[in-house]
Amino acid sequence: MSMFCYQCQETAKNTGCTVRGVCGKTEETANMQDLLLHVLKGIGIYGADLSRKGSLDKDTGRFIIKALFSTITNANFDTDRIAGLIREGLTIRERLKKKSGLQTKDMHDSAVWYTNDISEFNKKAGEIGFLAIQDEDVRSLRSVLLFGLKGIGAYAEHAMMLGYEDDTIYSFLVEALESTTKDLTVDEMVSWVMKAGEIAVKTMALLDKANTETYGNPEVTKVNIGVRSNPGILISGHDLKDMEELLEQTRGTGVDVYTHGEMLPANYYPAFKKYDNFVGNYGGSWWHQNQDFESLNGPILMTTNCIIPLKDSYKDRIFTTGMTGYPGVKHIADRREGGKKDFSEIINLSKKCRPPVELETGEIIGGFAHDQIFKLADKVVEAVKSGAVKRFVVMAGCDGRQKTRSYFTEVAENLPKDTIILTAGCAKYRYNKLKLGDIGGIPRVLDAGQCNDSYSLAVIALKLKEVFGLNDINELPISYDIAWYEQKAVAVLLALLYLGVKGIRLGPTLPGFLSPAVAKVLVDNFDIKPVGGVKEDIEAMMAGK
Repeated sequence: MSMFCYQCQETAKNTGCTVRGVCGKTEETANMQDLLLHVLKGIGIYGADLSRKGSLDKDTGRFIIKALFSTITNANFDTDRIAGLIREGLTIRERLKKKSGLQTKDMHDSAVWYTNDISEFNKKAGEIGFLAIQDEDVRSLRSVLLFGLKGIGAYAEHAMMLGYEDDTIYSFLVEALESTTKDLTVDEMVSWVMKAGEIAVKTMALLDKANTETYGNPEVTKVNIGVRSNPGILISGHDLKDMEELLEQTRGTGVDVYTHGEMLPANYYPAFKKYDNFVGNYGGSWWHQNQDFESLNGPILMTTNCIIPLKDSYKDRIFTTGMTGYPGVKHIADRREGGKKDFSEIINLSKKCRPPVELETGEIIGGFAHDQIFKLADKVVEAVKSGAVKRFVVMAGCDGRQKTRSYFTEVAENLPKDTIILTAGCAKYRYNKLKLGDIGGIPRVLDAGQCNDSYSLAVIALKLKEVFGLNDINELPISYDIAWYEQKAVAVLLALLYLGVKGIRLGPTLPGFLSPAVAKVLVDNFDIKPVGGVKEDIEAMMAGK
């Protein structure tokens, strides 16, 4: 096979993409990402030694989270930029090696793993990719850990962009990367996976602090989904710093700004509501972008992952920034320290474009992060005690293209009217425009925000546990019916497991990187189960099973 990748839910036949990624990435890109991950393991060996000595520098941690982020699904398809990260990584590895004084003589100690001739590397890729790990269970556990690290890296990068960092996260990353180069017992590898869950909670808490201290706590907000007659710019992804700078630079220009996909929750933050040209949300989740981007007529700014192979009809008006990349697409350079990104080229282009085609009209409601739910706590508790609310169903996570994901829409449509859906992430697009009504003024779909705001749902559950005087989070009338797609969702899942949540339904399929033995560990210890039939799952959830 020319490549092997099985990190996302849509991987071919739920076993692995071997010729071209279902996401659209080529074998060349896949193999270069494997090499970058390999270089990160080398950095981990020397970085872990320095971390234990208390001398790991922040720049190393910053590089690791950026590099991890660049390898997640639908983030970076630009092989040249990945090659640049590899070169930078090799330089960092050599610097750390010299500083640590460690002497190793293995594949992580050799610079031959990158040459300017990419075809030469492709011949060697099988020696360092996931299939190079012969033992199926070892491969599975290392995959769970590495994919969780990718999600942690992405969330840590979002926080770093707002000036929030935690050295313990960086220390964990180098030590976890180092662990994947060692012959460990199954119990030791499981311990690292659970530690990743702990650090995922810490990282999402840090990002929540970064977002709320910078832009205020999300507020319950009705978001417009129609359009105006001005030319518009669409901003997609997750990076709120990019959102802020785009709004500031478009203010007073006659150009409107619309969110798309995972940027929808930007509408909930108080700091962004002062901009008159911030119109609302346009279109749906990430996999609808070919239709949505074409209809927009104006420029699109992709700030993080969720980009898919482009159509020629809008290729000349899409821009990437941050760790996102696509061959032949204009990339907006990183901001210099203390400076801002320059979006003038996007703004000037937008003024030459027609206004967006209206796809729909009306409003959707969101902004139910932990601060808002705490303000509604008395109302929520009374609704539960009175029996008006029988159960909460957490339907957070990712959306995707597979037809089987209609399961989540059907669950939302068929849940009893005395249930409330708690959501975060782009999974919400499966049901956030349904007319599901409310319970005593509480909407039946409470959207906490982006996928990282799944942290809010955990905080809410822990608060309810306290309010009801329960000993175990699993005693709450809450069921978990989670949709997953990529590695951020893996980090969220590990976070939930670390917090002790059991009985999670996961779909539309269980991860292809779980070996039967590793899947059994998750079932036996956490009662993780695949989604089933809509009717049967609803009956089981309502029965607390």
